Amino acid sequence: QLQLVESGGGLVQPGGSLRLSCAASEVTLDSNAIGWFRQAPGKEREGVSCITKEGDVTNYADSVKGRFTISRDYAKNTIHLQMNSLKPEDTAVYHCAAVVQSWGRSGTQCYFVSKSLDWGQGTQVTVSS
Repeated sequence: QLQLVESGGGLVQPGGSLRLSCAASEVTLDSNAIGWFRQAPGKEREGVSCITKEGDVTNYADSVKGRFTISRDYAKNTIHLQMNSLKPEDTAVYHCAAVVQSWGRSGTQCYFVSKSLDWGQGTQVTVSS
């Protein structure tokens, strides 16, 4: 099964930026759509962003649209999540995982449905003044 390791989290002030990375361990990411999820204390896990295996279509939660950007570097076998204009409500543990990709009414799209049952440790993002 695809093994992913997240990094790049930390403590930042509101309005600051962080760049998260999701790297594969001994497995190429080319065959999978990848998504970022987050879970804050007392809240359900929610999808943040995802990108198709081809890297041509992205999806964002309304709460982060315009502030976050997901991208993939095939040469480095890495997925990135650039987070700008961070808000306190962005505070959460962030995880990456392979997600579902399919052709639907909106064309080819990735969805916030993980294909893995193992979320790993994730990386903590804390936004506070």
